[in-house]
Amino acid sequence: MNAFDESGNGDEQPLKHQRRRRYSGTHPKNFEEKYKEHNITAYPEIREHLRAKGKTPAGSHIPVLVEEVIAYLKPKSGEIIVDCTIGYGGHASEFIKHIGPSGKLIALDVDNTELERTRSRLSGESVPVSFHRSNFAGIGKVLKKENLDGCDIIFADLGVSSMQIDNPERGMSYKNEGPLDMRMDDRLKQTGADLLNSLSEEELSEAFLELADESDHQKIAHNIVTQRSEHVITQTSQLVDLIFDAKGIIKKIWRQERRTSKSNSLHPAALVFQALRILVNDELGCLRELLRVAPYCLRPGGRIGIISFHSGEDRLVKHSFRDGVRNGIYQSAVEEAIVPQFEEIHSNPRSASAKFRWAIVKSL
Repeated sequence: MNAFDESGNGDEQPLKHQRRRRYSGTHPKNFEEKYKEHNITAYPEIREHLRAKGKTPAGSHIPVLVEEVIAYLKPKSGEIIVDCTIGYGGHASEFIKHIGPSGKLIALDVDNTELERTRSRLSGESVPVSFHRSNFAGIGKVLKKENLDGCDIIFADLGVSSMQIDNPERGMSYKNEGPLDMRMDDRLKQTGADLLNSLSEEELSEAFLELADESDHQKIAHNIVTQRSEHVITQTSQLVDLIFDAKGIIKKIWRQERRTSKSNSLHPAALVFQALRILVNDELGCLRELLRVAPYCLRPGGRIGIISFHSGEDRLVKHSFRDGVRNGIYQSAVEEAIVPQFEEIHSNPRSASAKFRWAIVKSL
């Protein structure tokens, strides 16, 4: 059947075929041009090609420590699991394999775009999955909506998903030119640019130190305040340039030295971008609330597992689980964080800083 469009005079005319926008060169470089990577199910060979090179296809995400999460949280048939950060659904897909056919998965995420994509991706699963656009700090309200008095497993992967990092429009990466947005939830009022242009020099300096251990926090904060008095800071490239200048690094020379040495050293802007993202999304505040309410959302014998990528996050989780054991809330908790093995880091470099901790609520 031909498709038709209605013109102004009422005559039906065939719609013109819409060709995919061409990109310069022989291979797509920009995020939006990587159409095969955004439709990875139709082009599985692209996934294998990129994975072999230690890369993540644009528009997708590789879950970390999957085997370890399943081994220690021990999902069983008929159990109810709350995945607090559903993202691409990597861990959720594995949970589903173990809780069917009578179990249930409750999926939370603040990123509505990814939530809807994953809803579609998991729509064919035999296990019922319910989706809630909610921060995990609101897990208690979500369980109330589900008419549940508790769940068997609470899981959260605190890392930023590859889809968010790689998309220039999100402004979360120093690698891509884009607006300094940094919001995981677009309902939040303040963006990264808003904070950079409104916080005092002292507040910025403190944030860079406390949230990212940035050694040049004072110089960078001073550069930001000086720059914004002349021009509003709105783009990722502006912030990167300010950081390089504060550190006394010439970008061109740094790039040449990095290529020559093939070093995997941290990018000069990495820590500031991390701190700003954590600040925009109040990530530590939300984590504190999750850790506070989680034991009361778990059934007797229930398990909680959290993967963190930041020392401040891991410290909060470690202390919460340790204190929970001491106070008789948790029956047991892992003593040392579980980290990825060499093979996983090699195939997925973004997993390198992951730390997994778990705890078990007392049984009746």
